[in-house]
Amino acid sequence: MRPGRTTSIAVSILVIALALVRPARADVTAFVGNNATPSNRLARGFAVGFSLLVIGFEFELSDTASDAAANAPGLRTGMLNLLAQTPFGISGLQFYATAGAGLYQEEGGGLSDTSGGTNVGGGVKIAVAGPLRMRVDYRVFSLRGSPQHDTHHRLYAGLNIGF
Repeated sequence: MRPGRTTSIAVSILVIALALVRPARADVTAFVGNNATPSNRLARGFAVGFSLLVIGFEFELSDTASDAAANAPGLRTGMLNLLAQTPFGISGLQFYATAGAGLYQEEGGGLSDTSGGTNVGGGVKIAVAGPLRMRVDYRVFSLRGSPQHDTHHRLYAGLNIGF
C-alpha cells in the first residue's frame, strides 16, 4: 500500500469516528423522596453527573431527616457512583443502573457514627421538555462501621436538567 493511501484511509477512519462519537453530557438533579429504614422519613438531596454514551459518573449528596418517635436516626450520605445507561431515550425514557461508594454520617438516639458505605440501584430519566427531565430512582445503601441500621432503602423523584 502506498504511504499516501494509508494516510487517506487513516484520516477517513478518524473523521468517521469523530462524526459518530456523541459529545459528553452533564446533568444536575435535585430530589426529594423517602428513606424507608426503619421508618418512612423525608430524604432530599442533589446529584451532579457526567456521562459519555453508556457510562457515566455521578456525585450525590443526600440528607434523611431523623424521627425520634420511631427511633430512626438522621442519615447524611456523600457517594460517588458509576452509572450504566441506555445510550438514548426509548419513548422518552432513559434507564440506568448505578453502584457507588462514599461516606455517611448517622445521628440519632444519642448515638453518632461516621464511616464508609456503598450503594446500588437504578432508575429512569423521563423526558419532559428540552433538557428538562424527571428522574425516579431506587437505591439500597449498605453502611459499614457501627450504624444503628446497616441497610437503608431510598426511593426518590427529582427534576433533572441536562447541559
